[in-house]
Amino acid sequence: MKRLLRSFLLVLLAVGLIACGPPKKSVFPPTVTVQQLRVLPNGHWQLTVRIQNNSYGEMDFNSLEGQLQIAALMPIRLHGTFELDVPPLVGDVVQLDILPTTAMTQALQVIASKGSAGSLAYRVSGSTNAKPEQEKQTRDFTFSGSDWLSPVPGIANTYR
Repeated sequence: MKRLLRSFLLVLLAVGLIACGPPKKSVFPPTVTVQQLRVLPNGHWQLTVRIQNNSYGEMDFNSLEGQLQIAALMPIRLHGTFELDVPPLVGDVVQLDILPTTAMTQALQVIASKGSAGSLAYRVSGSTNAKPEQEKQTRDFTFSGSDWLSPVPGIANTYR
């Protein structure tokens, strides 16, 4: 009986010591969307890209490498390096300047003529490099998503 009690106490002590360590926070890939698109006077586009941290710990984002496809047109490259510390389950934005194709510019002009009733599908995909809170090394997280862009009423050359 004493032997069983000692074994039980030893197991209970081991479980107690294991529980003393810091809890591991779950890490999930971020969500990347276009929050706003502005057409600049020189014809370039300024994208405000939202990076949503879906993890239960802070993530330090360093870069984004991917592509943006408007409607069924040829995709263009998205690239940016930055320092962005995003708290758990929160999003933050970065701005990327891109040079659209002529077909993309024309597609945007078509929906602009329709006002807020116009919309244009887009798709973003690629990877973002980040360091999760409890890890020592950065790693790449893939993302893929699609949504719609529509002209913003009262604000020329701006789409959300």
